[in-house]
Amino acid sequence: MPIRAGADTRDRLMSTGVSGASLDSVRSLLEAPSPAVLTTYRKDGSANVSPVWFRAHENALEVVVAEGDAKLTHLRRDPRCGLLVFEAVRPFRGLKISGDAEIIEGDATEARTAIAGRYLGEADGMRFAAERTKPGVIVRLRIDEPRVWDLTGILPS
Repeated sequence: MPIRAGADTRDRLMSTGVSGASLDSVRSLLEAPSPAVLTTYRKDGSANVSPVWFRAHENALEVVVAEGDAKLTHLRRDPRCGLLVFEAVRPFRGLKISGDAEIIEGDATEARTAIAGRYLGEADGMRFAAERTKPGVIVRLRIDEPRVWDLTGILPS
């Protein structure tokens, strides 16, 4: 699951966030079953914020959303969204990406199983994915201009 940022993105990353954090500094955060929050927008423009599981895949973060879920309804109407990935322990690193989500219709079984396996372990992830009764849709958000932070440099030692 390589994650790459182009040279111009790397330059921007070095100047954003706390302590000049770069995408490389949060790579392990993206590879771990880290907490994440997806923000979508209701018809009235208000934010809908939901905890989600994700995976890093081909320079994007992907979430599987069940058909009929409000998040998917929002994204089909307005693809703008934000995904925040963070850690709740030192050094409190995080990454936020915003943009237009790509909605990938079709069989999401592989992605759903892989994502569930990251959080639950392989066997429980397979079982969890197999027990879903509604088909899933992949919501993909490219990591083009992330805001990255790492509080290591400002925490007391």
